[in-house]
Amino acid sequence: METLAGESKLSASTIQALETDVASADMKALSALRSALEARGLLFLAGGSDGTGGAGVRFKHWSDNEGIRPENLNATNDD
Repeated sequence: METLAGESKLSASTIQALETDVASADMKALSALRSALEARGLLFLAGGSDGTGGAGVRFKHWSDNEGIRPENLNATNDD
């Protein structure tokens, strides 16, 4: 939570409030949070935007030279 708060420049309490009541959220706060998550590799999908279904969140596609995929992380390659 603290990392996300720092990267989005929002307080932890603001992020917690967004988790419980996004309907009344400030659009600037939502935009800051989305930008921070997108910078970490998340892709936000609108309903039907990728031809495979409804709205959602996915990891961006990784190329072979972008580090170790999460499913391949283990104790020997954990920096």
